[in-house]
Amino acid sequence: MSDADTRLIAMLGSIPYARFIGMRAELAGDEMTAILPFSDHSVGNPMLPAIHGGVLGAFMEMTALAQLSVAEPLKRQPRTIDVSIEYLRSGRPLTTFARAQIKKVGRRIANVHVEAWQEQRAAPIAALRGHFLLTSAED
Repeated sequence: MSDADTRLIAMLGSIPYARFIGMRAELAGDEMTAILPFSDHSVGNPMLPAIHGGVLGAFMEMTALAQLSVAEPLKRQPRTIDVSIEYLRSGRPLTTFARAQIKKVGRRIANVHVEAWQEQRAAPIAALRGHFLLTSAED
């Protein structure tokens, strides 16, 4: 198991909400894909049914944090400064996937973009742009 795998497993294991919603992640080289299996307790609108926006937003925020933990050797988990979420369409009762792209890592701040999709990556259901406060291994 690589160092990045170890950091990823430790990071997801340290967040109770990630465990509650069943979030997991897979690494293929330097690409991480986060996976949110559908479950009844993630439904926000039972009439459609649709995944709750809070569950989807938290999933994407944790995807960004997980990508940072894989890419950067950090002493502590990054802290969220702000996020902006675009809900593009309803999340259906299916497994949801997400990928984060780190746009910039400075000395103290990281800028990360995340897209979530279900059946086709080309048809995202939501997107997140976030800024995160970093604490390096030297601090």
